[in-house]
Amino acid sequence: MDIESFRAYCLSLPGTTEGMKWDHLCFMIEEKIYVIIAIDEGTRFSIKCNPEDFDALTARDGIGQAYHLAKRQWIQVENLDVLTDKELKSRVADSRAMVLAKLPKKTQAKYL
Repeated sequence: MDIESFRAYCLSLPGTTEGMKWDHLCFMIEEKIYVIIAIDEGTRFSIKCNPEDFDALTARDGIGQAYHLAKRQWIQVENLDVLTDKELKSRVADSRAMVLAKLPKKTQAKYL
């Protein structure tokens, strides 16, 4: 998947907005980040992950603990080619769902 297809997919998810934070492109729901990409450094990105999946994910080539983000809850993926398109979309959707689940129930209801 290329960066434009990735961007289009993220923006297709209900309630998603994009913006720049810390010189990184971010995809957010209700101003809460669920994907952050270092676009000036290729397509390295970080997403939230289920802590139960963390060890298996970080054992894979091209995936590690995300810097400056909650330990064992965020992974950093070296580029968009590390994951298949199907898995990439699934992981992004899961990241969004985990962030959305932390918002108030009334806010969650707008996007379900």
